[in-house]
Amino acid sequence: MAIIDVVVPQLSESVSEAALLNWKKQPGEAVAADEILIEIETDKVVLEVPAPKAGVLSEIVRGDGSTVTSGELIAKIDTEGKGAAAAPAAAAAPAAAAAAPAASAAGVASPAAAKILAEKGVEASSVEGSGRGGRVTKGDALAAEAPAAKPAAAPAAVQPLQLSLDGRPEQRVPMSRLRARVAERLLQSQSENAILTTFNEINMKAVIDLRNKYKERFEKEHGVKLGFMSFFVKAVVAALKKYPILNASVDGKDIIYHGYFDIGIAVGSPRGLVVPILRNADQLSIAEIEKQIADFGKRASEGKLGLEELTGGTFSISNGGVFGSMFSTPIINPPQAAILGIHATRERPVVENGQVVIRPINYFAMSYDHRIIDGREAVLGLVAMKEALEDPQRLLLDL
Repeated sequence: MAIIDVVVPQLSESVSEAALLNWKKQPGEAVAADEILIEIETDKVVLEVPAPKAGVLSEIVRGDGSTVTSGELIAKIDTEGKGAAAAPAAAAAPAAAAAAPAASAAGVASPAAAKILAEKGVEASSVEGSGRGGRVTKGDALAAEAPAAKPAAAPAAVQPLQLSLDGRPEQRVPMSRLRARVAERLLQSQSENAILTTFNEINMKAVIDLRNKYKERFEKEHGVKLGFMSFFVKAVVAALKKYPILNASVDGKDIIYHGYFDIGIAVGSPRGLVVPILRNADQLSIAEIEKQIADFGKRASEGKLGLEELTGGTFSISNGGVFGSMFSTPIINPPQAAILGIHATRERPVVENGQVVIRPINYFAMSYDHRIIDGREAVLGLVAMKEALEDPQRLLLDL
């Protein structure tokens, strides 16, 4: 008997523990190499744990819902297929185990092929493999045709709440680890930071006109739509360069000034709010920013963001406007010292040169930690963002 261990993958330094969601295999069942055995939920992302080798799942050491840490043993696999004798289906296990090593690999995809099939939404079992034993290769996956589009289903761990309205019903559900961690950090932020919020109104006409003029050509050239968030990011970076304290963080009684601009972009996902980081945002082009943000949004909805993509950040942007929000006071994401809240752009009457005109207006709100940021820097920083967006050519000339 050759038993190998299945352990929790290495978590990031900022993640101390995780929770097992649900086992996809039970003791006595055959598993293929790289087949996903279980999903592990941290306070940031959901990780998939594959089988390190083919064989039979001989033992589950930690059950669904268990709290685990990096490197902890959670299951065992018998690579010779003989460990199933101890499972409830003991009578049937020996035959299955004996066949496991020589079993056909039909319907089993290589890691590269599995990734391609997942992107296409194709089941490996529906593809005729040309590899050894019928294994689905990368070439098979590339040639496979995607099925007709179907409405996306919610992730298994976050099924929408189905609550009857008859009578006076109640339903108690536990917070996900991600939701609990978000709640913890928000309370920490409010209790430890001296949060103050400053507001300003932004005339979005210049940005809207620029976007409308080039959006078709931009998409054709770069393969991604031209949105507004890239302009917001560029304006934020311009302001942070002028007022570095807005890009700083607090560590005890020390202020840490960052010589780089890692901008967190708040993204909603089925499991809760996540904030992936645009690293070195000052060095990214408009197209690169749009591509990364589109990628973040897609993978956040699929629960595929990596831990390293959600760690760090020197300043954050939260765009409640995509949901129709008009005003908000965003909460700082510690240890950062400031966060920008963006809202819905609406046509409003404003006065220009003594005349009342209609302009697309967006109200910006920047919350800041008053322990290290004075009102002057906060207000001037937000004004710098306003000026950059109302005259976007300034961003090109670094003015």
